[in-house]
Amino acid sequence: MKILVVEDEIGLAEAMGAILRKEGYSVDIANDGKSGLDKALAGDFDCIVLDIMMPVMNGLDVLTFLRIKEVETPVLLLTAKSEVDDKIKGLDCGADDYLTKPFVTGELLARIRAMTRRRGIVVEANPKYGDVSLDLKKGELICGGSSVVLGRKELQMMELLISSGRNIVTKEDFVKKVWGSTDDSDYNNVEVYISFLRKKLQTVHSNVQIKTRRGLGYCLDGT
Repeated sequence: MKILVVEDEIGLAEAMGAILRKEGYSVDIANDGKSGLDKALAGDFDCIVLDIMMPVMNGLDVLTFLRIKEVETPVLLLTAKSEVDDKIKGLDCGADDYLTKPFVTGELLARIRAMTRRRGIVVEANPKYGDVSLDLKKGELICGGSSVVLGRKELQMMELLISSGRNIVTKEDFVKKVWGSTDDSDYNNVEVYISFLRKKLQTVHSNVQIKTRRGLGYCLDGT
């Protein structure tokens, strides 16, 4: 799952990014409203964490523009305690929820989970396919009593493959969802990381294989 954090307090933005990545999320960060809007329009995000008070363009203007452009990505607004009117305006503009600063980590994560559940985006703690499963918190691929640590992109790619099952995942899907770009130069990276994942599946002695559907993409096979 990919999350965009738009927050002008750099320390807070980086801290949220670290927390979310530790939980297995892919995170992109912007430190002003205009940059956040550009990323939100160009990227394929599952959730946006958006501060209201920001330079260049405030969060309410960003949110309003996104909804005008029919971007339906769930948005969690970050507000200060005194910004009661802004909370109401934010919800009226199309925010899905708001969180008052300062906040605790557990509440941030719970609100993100709740928003994505409402939009039908279900994240399993340990997604499974055949004889393998992923521990998203530990970043491990598991088969029986064996396990191997995956890199961040390996983990994201394997999660996408497992969630798709026998359905084909195209190179375009991987580049867009894992690398967050549409750059052709990233297409070769997909083949490299698929090779890494095949070796890791062999390491844990799994029966699951990553099949290449020539000209189409990749899918899982095996039990």
